[in-house]
Parts: sequence; structure tokens; C-alpha cells
Amino acid sequence: QVQLVESGGGLVQAGGSLRLSCAAKGRIGTINTMAWYRQAPGKQRELVAHIVNGGTTTYPDSVKGRFTILRDRAKNTVSLEMNSLKPEDTGVYYCKQQISSTIYGTYSDYWGQGTQVTVSS
Repeated sequence: QVQLVESGGGLVQAGGSLRLSCAAKGRIGTINTMAWYRQAPGKQRELVAHIVNGGTTTYPDSVKGRFTILRDRAKNTVSLEMNSLKPEDTGVYYCKQQISSTIYGTYSDYWGQGTQVTVSS
């Protein structure tokens, strides 16, 4: 009933920028936290940006100052602006949203389909 649709990504040279977007569609009551993860080949999925309902954001040191997570409540969308990209930022990027189908229901985690980001040196 709920689907996350990701867009953006692609191939960029080191030092370049990309913007990813993730829109929640379907039966949506309320959305709690939103986040972006990435998974490089042969590595575990790691958190790269997180935003809570109140707007507080969290980033690991590896992307702090370069990545920005943005939330559009009206469009049920979370975006990730990535600047000064490095080859080590290469991977598949996934969005995650905590969504309740009703106003006072329980939250469940939903994941996007993933989008490839490749940064060439």
C-alpha cells in the first residue's frame, strides 16, 4: 500500500554534485523519520543522513559538510543533496521512511528501490 519511489543518481566526476529524491506514495497517514543509506560493493549498508520529525539531522563524519538531507512534508518527499563527491561515495543509495497508514497508527519502515551513484576519479 505504500511505495517509495527514488529518482536521481547517475555518473559524476569527483568534486561534482548530485541530488536524490524519494517520494512516498499510497496510503499515508503520518511520516516519522526519514533517512538515506548507501551500500558499496562488498560492504554493508551504512547510514549517510537522517532527519527526525522535528527537523534535527544527523550525518556520519564521512559525509558531514558535503551532504544535506531535506524533507518536504507537503509532498511526502525526502531529498539528499550531495556536493564535493568523492570516489568513495560510490554505491547504491536507498531511502527509508517510517510511515503510518493512519494518523495514530504504528509506524513501519519502508525502503526505496535503490539508485546507483558512481563517482569517477
